Amino acid sequence: MTYTKEQIIQEVKENNVEFLLLEFTDMYGDTKNVELPAEELEMVLANEAMFDSSSISGFSDIQESDMYLVPDLDTFLLLPSLVDEDRSARFICDIYKPDGTPFEGDPRYILKRAMKEAEDMGYTVNVGPEPEFFLFKLDKDGYPIREMNDRGGYFDASPKDKGDKVRRDIVRTLKKFGFEMEASHHEVAMGQHEINFRFDNMLKTADNIQTFKNVVKDIATNHDYHATFMPKPIAGENGSGMHAHLSLFKDGDSAFYDEDAKDGVSKTMKQFIAGILHHARAIAAITNPNVNSYKRLVPGYEAPVSIAWSHSNRSCMVRVPTTRGQGTRFEVRNPDPTANPYLTLAVLIQAGLEGIRNEYDAGEAESRNLYEVEDDSVPTLPTNLKEALSALKKDEVLLKALGDHTANAYIEDKEDEWTQYSLQVSKWEIDKYMNK
Repeated sequence: MTYTKEQIIQEVKENNVEFLLLEFTDMYGDTKNVELPAEELEMVLANEAMFDSSSISGFSDIQESDMYLVPDLDTFLLLPSLVDEDRSARFICDIYKPDGTPFEGDPRYILKRAMKEAEDMGYTVNVGPEPEFFLFKLDKDGYPIREMNDRGGYFDASPKDKGDKVRRDIVRTLKKFGFEMEASHHEVAMGQHEINFRFDNMLKTADNIQTFKNVVKDIATNHDYHATFMPKPIAGENGSGMHAHLSLFKDGDSAFYDEDAKDGVSKTMKQFIAGILHHARAIAAITNPNVNSYKRLVPGYEAPVSIAWSHSNRSCMVRVPTTRGQGTRFEVRNPDPTANPYLTLAVLIQAGLEGIRNEYDAGEAESRNLYEVEDDSVPTLPTNLKEALSALKKDEVLLKALGDHTANAYIEDKEDEWTQYSLQVSKWEIDKYMNK
């Protein structure tokens, strides 16, 4: 919905709104917010809400800490009360510097810049995400314990599926937030769940992913569960992904559909896919951003390992579903829900556009079950965060997509994360080597 300042002022007044939440996203993909009393609305709408950005990882130094939160008026939302009767309204904000220019480290700005490149080439991009999550039980003090909420499996029904009431409340709440919901179900692993909402343009989808995560966690807590988007919280079980379905349009028609092609897939689509495959190892540093991400990307647990594309083969990184016509799209299967959605979509679109510009060749669709292929005929995704970061540091297209500020801060921070992880001694190591 499109709002004017006058309409927002009227809505806040008529609904007796008490608090304004100014939301933004940090480099890691975590939602942050500044809460102001509703009396400050005119100041907010005048783009004068300031915050200390030096306290946000990856943003700015202490000597350059003042930044402005500029509300995107179209994201204005009267929040349904989840816990109490407080009336609040939310804006998702862009971050601006004191000189009035966008902050180059703002993930939302980085995605907008990628979208502008697509628009300059005549394209618009829609995305449909599939975020998965686990529900864990809480102890008497309200802290999560390593016990899932149920022992259900794929598409199981109640009573095996003990998360159905949680998912229903999540769906009800998201509908109040303006989401168009599609489906929800129990996933493959015990305690694992998936809720799907309708595709939209890249910016709206990234905003929706952030809202989705916050609602899932809030509703889970109300049911005395802990929701986690951790990619692999349980060894030996399938991990949680966030598959992204991308479709490209030009002049209102699908740029991915070709009715004259044998498989219905256009040359443009194959070039776009080829661009993503070409940069896949570097992309993984963004789409699979932490140490735990790579414990999901292993053979045998329905997560992709091979850098290849297919029509229906789920062992590939990219899969093209059977739908044709305006619904022609492809699915990128390696992202996980801990990824920053703005950065994830930005690098995917920039890699794909490069594939179109340079007419990259995706090769033939893969028909083999690549989980069972043991030779080196198909390249693979990185096996750990260090490998992914090494690839990112060499990838000029992705570094440019992120911008110098974010690329440098992100790589430095994630290399430090890898170092910290490398210094840990796990229980597995103790059990394996203590008595050697």
